[in-house]
Amino acid sequence: MILDKVVFDFLKQLAVNNSKEWFHANKPLYQEAKIAFEKYVQYLIGRTSEIDRSVKNLNAKDCVFRIFRDIRFAKDKTPYKNNFGAYIVEGGRKSVFAGYYFHIEPDNSFIGGGIYCPQPEQLLAVRKQILSNSKTFKSIINNSEFKKVFPEIYGEKLKSAPRGFDKNFDDIELLRYKSYTFVKNTSDKDISSKNLSDNIIKVFGTLKPVNDYLNKAIRI
Repeated sequence: MILDKVVFDFLKQLAVNNSKEWFHANKPLYQEAKIAFEKYVQYLIGRTSEIDRSVKNLNAKDCVFRIFRDIRFAKDKTPYKNNFGAYIVEGGRKSVFAGYYFHIEPDNSFIGGGIYCPQPEQLLAVRKQILSNSKTFKSIINNSEFKKVFPEIYGEKLKSAPRGFDKNFDDIELLRYKSYTFVKNTSDKDISSKNLSDNIIKVFGTLKPVNDYLNKAIRI
Protein backbone atom coordinates (compact mmCIF):
# COMPACT_ATOMS: atom_id res chain seq x y z
CA MET A 1 0.00 0.00 0.00
CA ILE A 2 1.25 3.49 -0.88
CA LEU A 3 0.69 6.47 1.42
CA ASP A 4 -1.86 8.77 -0.23
CA LYS A 5 -0.22 11.90 -1.62
CA VAL A 6 -2.89 14.07 0.04
CA VAL A 7 -1.32 13.42 3.47
CA PHE A 8 2.01 15.00 2.64
CA ASP A 9 0.45 17.73 0.50
CA PHE A 10 -1.76 18.82 3.40
CA LEU A 11 1.14 18.88 5.85
CA LYS A 12 3.29 20.96 3.49
CA GLN A 13 0.52 23.53 3.21
CA LEU A 14 -0.13 23.50 6.94
CA ALA A 15 3.55 24.12 7.69
CA VAL A 16 3.37 27.54 6.03
CA ASN A 17 -0.24 28.33 6.98
CA ASN A 18 -0.45 27.20 10.59
CA SER A 19 -3.40 29.28 11.76
CA LYS A 20 -6.98 28.62 12.82
CA GLU A 21 -8.26 30.71 9.93
CA TRP A 22 -6.44 28.67 7.28
CA PHE A 23 -7.24 25.38 9.00
CA HIS A 24 -10.96 26.10 9.19
CA ALA A 25 -11.02 27.24 5.57
CA ASN A 26 -9.29 24.01 4.53
CA LYS A 27 -11.01 21.60 6.91
CA PRO A 28 -12.21 19.30 4.08
CA LEU A 29 -8.58 18.87 3.00
CA TYR A 30 -7.59 18.07 6.59
CA GLN A 31 -10.38 15.50 6.89
CA GLU A 32 -9.31 13.86 3.64
CA ALA A 33 -5.67 13.72 4.79
CA LYS A 34 -6.62 12.42 8.25
CA ILE A 35 -8.76 9.62 6.83
CA ALA A 36 -6.00 8.69 4.37
CA PHE A 37 -3.39 8.60 7.15
CA GLU A 38 -5.61 6.47 9.41
CA LYS A 39 -6.21 4.07 6.52
CA TYR A 40 -2.47 3.78 6.00
CA VAL A 41 -1.84 3.24 9.73
CA GLN A 42 -4.47 0.47 9.77
CA TYR A 43 -2.54 -1.18 6.97
CA LEU A 44 0.70 -0.80 8.94
CA ILE A 45 -0.96 -2.36 11.99
CA GLY A 46 -1.79 -5.42 9.92
CA ARG A 47 1.77 -5.66 8.62
CA THR A 48 3.27 -5.05 12.05
CA SER A 49 1.11 -7.77 13.61
CA GLU A 50 2.96 -10.27 11.43
CA ILE A 51 6.11 -9.58 13.46
CA ASP A 52 4.48 -8.64 16.77
CA ARG A 53 1.16 -10.32 17.58
CA SER A 54 0.47 -7.96 20.49
CA VAL A 55 -0.75 -5.25 18.07
CA LYS A 56 -3.05 -7.51 16.07
CA ASN A 57 -6.41 -6.13 17.22
CA LEU A 58 -5.52 -2.43 17.26
CA ASN A 59 -7.63 0.24 15.61
CA ALA A 60 -5.81 3.06 13.82
CA LYS A 61 -7.92 5.69 15.61
CA ASP A 62 -6.47 4.48 18.92
CA CYS A 63 -2.91 4.88 17.63
CA VAL A 64 -2.99 8.19 15.75
CA PHE A 65 -2.19 11.35 17.70
CA ARG A 66 -4.37 14.45 17.54
CA ILE A 67 -3.09 17.25 15.31
CA PHE A 68 -4.23 19.91 17.77
CA ARG A 69 -1.52 21.26 20.07
CA ASP A 70 -2.02 21.94 23.78
CA ILE A 71 -0.86 25.55 23.95
CA ARG A 72 -2.10 26.41 27.45
CA PHE A 73 1.39 26.51 28.97
CA ALA A 74 3.47 26.75 25.78
CA LYS A 75 5.45 29.77 24.60
CA ASP A 76 4.80 28.63 21.03
CA LYS A 77 1.11 29.34 20.41
CA THR A 78 1.01 27.63 17.00
CA PRO A 79 -2.33 25.82 17.14
CA TYR A 80 -1.51 22.70 15.13
CA LYS A 81 1.25 20.16 14.81
CA ASN A 82 2.93 20.07 11.42
CA ASN A 83 2.86 16.30 11.44
CA PHE A 84 0.80 13.16 11.61
CA GLY A 85 2.07 10.54 14.04
CA ALA A 86 1.00 7.07 15.07
CA TYR A 87 2.16 4.87 17.95
CA ILE A 88 1.48 1.24 17.12
CA VAL A 89 1.56 -0.54 20.46
CA GLU A 90 -0.56 -2.81 22.60
CA GLY A 91 -3.20 -0.58 24.19
CA GLY A 92 -2.83 2.27 21.70
CA ARG A 93 -1.07 5.61 21.87
CA LYS A 94 -1.59 6.04 25.65
CA SER A 95 -0.01 2.67 26.42
CA VAL A 96 2.78 2.26 28.98
CA PHE A 97 4.45 -0.33 26.76
CA ALA A 98 7.27 0.05 24.25
CA GLY A 99 6.04 0.09 20.66
CA TYR A 100 6.50 1.32 17.12
CA TYR A 101 6.19 4.91 15.94
CA PHE A 102 5.74 6.50 12.51
CA HIS A 103 6.02 10.27 12.13
CA ILE A 104 5.40 12.12 8.87
CA GLU A 105 6.36 15.79 8.62
CA PRO A 106 7.97 17.77 5.78
CA ASP A 107 11.75 17.68 6.24
CA ASN A 108 11.37 15.90 9.59
CA SER A 109 9.87 12.45 9.08
CA PHE A 110 11.13 9.44 10.98
CA ILE A 111 10.45 5.83 11.93
CA GLY A 112 11.23 4.54 15.37
CA GLY A 113 9.90 3.37 18.67
CA GLY A 114 10.83 2.10 22.08
CA ILE A 115 9.47 3.92 25.12
CA TYR A 116 9.35 7.72 25.30
CA CYS A 117 9.27 9.60 28.63
CA PRO A 118 7.82 6.68 30.59
CA GLN A 119 6.16 7.17 33.94
CA PRO A 120 8.44 6.72 36.99
CA GLU A 121 7.16 3.20 37.65
CA GLN A 122 7.93 1.96 34.14
CA LEU A 123 11.25 3.82 33.95
CA LEU A 124 12.37 2.29 37.23
CA ALA A 125 11.38 -1.17 36.02
CA VAL A 126 13.45 -0.77 32.86
CA ARG A 127 16.45 0.54 34.78
CA LYS A 128 16.27 -2.38 37.22
CA GLN A 129 16.19 -4.84 34.34
CA ILE A 130 19.24 -3.24 32.74
CA LEU A 131 20.98 -3.30 36.12
CA SER A 132 20.35 -7.02 36.49
CA ASN A 133 20.88 -7.94 32.84
CA SER A 134 22.77 -5.29 30.92
CA LYS A 135 24.54 -7.94 28.85
CA THR A 136 21.37 -8.84 26.93
CA PHE A 137 20.42 -5.20 26.42
CA LYS A 138 23.87 -4.35 25.08
CA SER A 139 23.84 -7.38 22.79
CA ILE A 140 20.66 -6.02 21.20
CA ILE A 141 21.58 -2.35 20.79
CA ASN A 142 25.19 -3.10 19.78
CA ASN A 143 24.25 -5.71 17.20
CA SER A 144 25.76 -4.61 13.88
CA GLU A 145 22.45 -4.72 11.97
CA PHE A 146 20.65 -2.83 14.75
CA LYS A 147 23.44 -0.27 14.91
CA LYS A 148 23.15 0.45 11.19
CA VAL A 149 19.54 1.53 11.69
CA PHE A 150 19.76 2.97 15.20
CA PRO A 151 23.28 4.25 15.98
CA GLU A 152 22.30 5.46 19.45
CA ILE A 153 19.58 5.71 22.06
CA TYR A 154 17.67 8.92 21.40
CA GLY A 155 16.77 11.46 24.06
CA GLU A 156 17.82 13.23 27.23
CA LYS A 157 20.02 11.79 29.97
CA LEU A 158 20.48 12.53 33.65
CA LYS A 159 23.72 14.30 34.54
CA SER A 160 24.56 11.63 37.09
CA ALA A 161 23.38 8.21 38.23
CA PRO A 162 19.64 7.83 38.94
CA ARG A 163 18.73 8.06 42.60
CA GLY A 164 19.14 4.71 44.33
CA PHE A 165 21.56 3.28 41.74
CA ASP A 166 25.27 2.71 42.27
CA LYS A 167 27.23 5.27 40.27
CA ASN A 168 30.05 2.71 39.97
CA PHE A 169 27.89 0.23 38.06
CA ASP A 170 29.84 -0.66 34.91
CA ASP A 171 26.99 0.29 32.59
CA ILE A 172 25.74 3.30 34.52
CA GLU A 173 25.56 5.30 31.27
CA LEU A 174 22.69 3.06 30.15
CA LEU A 175 20.73 3.89 33.29
CA ARG A 176 20.96 7.65 32.86
CA TYR A 177 18.49 7.82 29.97
CA LYS A 178 15.08 9.36 30.64
CA SER A 179 13.66 7.53 27.62
CA TYR A 180 14.66 4.43 25.70
CA THR A 181 13.71 5.50 22.20
CA PHE A 182 15.24 4.79 18.82
CA VAL A 183 14.87 6.94 15.71
CA LYS A 184 15.64 6.52 12.01
CA ASN A 185 15.26 9.76 10.05
CA THR A 186 13.43 9.43 6.76
CA SER A 187 13.67 11.82 3.81
CA ASP A 188 10.73 13.37 1.98
CA LYS A 189 11.77 11.32 -1.04
CA ASP A 190 11.53 8.11 1.01
CA ILE A 191 8.06 9.08 2.25
CA SER A 192 6.79 9.28 -1.33
CA SER A 193 8.53 6.05 -2.35
CA LYS A 194 6.52 2.97 -3.29
CA ASN A 195 8.84 1.05 -0.94
CA LEU A 196 7.84 3.11 2.13
CA SER A 197 5.69 0.40 3.72
CA ASP A 198 8.34 -2.29 3.32
CA ASN A 199 10.97 0.07 4.73
CA ILE A 200 8.82 0.88 7.76
CA ILE A 201 8.15 -2.78 8.53
CA LYS A 202 11.83 -3.61 8.12
CA VAL A 203 12.71 -0.92 10.68
CA PHE A 204 9.98 -2.16 13.02
CA GLY A 205 11.36 -5.68 12.72
CA THR A 206 14.81 -4.43 13.68
CA LEU A 207 13.28 -2.68 16.68
CA LYS A 208 11.26 -5.65 17.99
CA PRO A 209 14.03 -7.28 20.12
CA VAL A 210 14.58 -4.10 22.11
CA ASN A 211 10.82 -3.61 22.54
CA ASP A 212 10.56 -7.18 23.82
CA TYR A 213 13.34 -6.48 26.31
CA LEU A 214 11.73 -3.25 27.55
CA ASN A 215 8.27 -4.76 27.77
CA LYS A 216 9.50 -7.76 29.72
CA ALA A 217 10.64 -5.32 32.41
CA ILE A 218 7.37 -3.37 32.34
CA ARG A 219 5.20 -6.51 32.63
CA ILE A 220 6.94 -7.78 35.77
